[in-house]
Amino acid sequence: MKFRPCIDLHNGKVKQIVGGSLTDDAEPETNFVSEKPPAWYAERYKKDGLSGGHVIKLGPGNNEAAKEALAAWPGGLHVGGGISADNAHQWLEAGASHVIITSYLFQNHQLDPVRLDLLLEKVGKEKLMLDLSCRKKDGEYHVVIDRWQTFTNMVVNERSLQKISSFCSEFLIHGVDVEGKQQGIDEELVQLLADCCPIPCVYAGGVHDFEDLEKLNRAGQGRIDVTVGSALDIFGGTMPYRDVVEYCRNA
Repeated sequence: MKFRPCIDLHNGKVKQIVGGSLTDDAEPETNFVSEKPPAWYAERYKKDGLSGGHVIKLGPGNNEAAKEALAAWPGGLHVGGGISADNAHQWLEAGASHVIITSYLFQNHQLDPVRLDLLLEKVGKEKLMLDLSCRKKDGEYHVVIDRWQTFTNMVVNERSLQKISSFCSEFLIHGVDVEGKQQGIDEELVQLLADCCPIPCVYAGGVHDFEDLEKLNRAGQGRIDVTVGSALDIFGGTMPYRDVVEYCRNA
């Protein structure tokens, strides 16, 4: 189980927010606002050799902050948030190792195969990470877009994961219902990903303590990488960042 660090950006600052609380007309429920710049986090992750982490732009006003983080560790971080076939290359040129694609993939609540093919042509499979963050509805996990406010018709299951894996090198999947709440992971989702995901997958959402990491490692069969946000001491939480890094290296 590999630890994948994060740099979540909102209004140009590093923040940790509660999943699903980000809307256009109100401030999100925020757990933490950092006094440190994005580059500080990127440089720390670089020093610790934590490649494959992600910089996420949560809404407008974050481009310069994202570029600052990428410049601090060229080739070490993925970037997501408002990425499309039209602007993906500029982010790769800015230093991102991969681009993370979310809402752009969907039109009218459906996965758009034309856009998926266009991304594959312009970016290439090896530099694409698809965000299939999901919420549970009617007993199934549905991909949610538009800041996790809109349910799509895509269900995260063995069939969909197998099909879409041919277009990308990795998945990023937040358990949105538990994201940012520090109340425990979504073990059912992690188990599903471990059983059905044919390519590397990063899970985020709900990690509160080391018992949660143990549960995740067990449910994920050691195959699912993890992101820890609000619970880390570098984001105002109680889990020592250094201990989390070491735990995942030895898991």
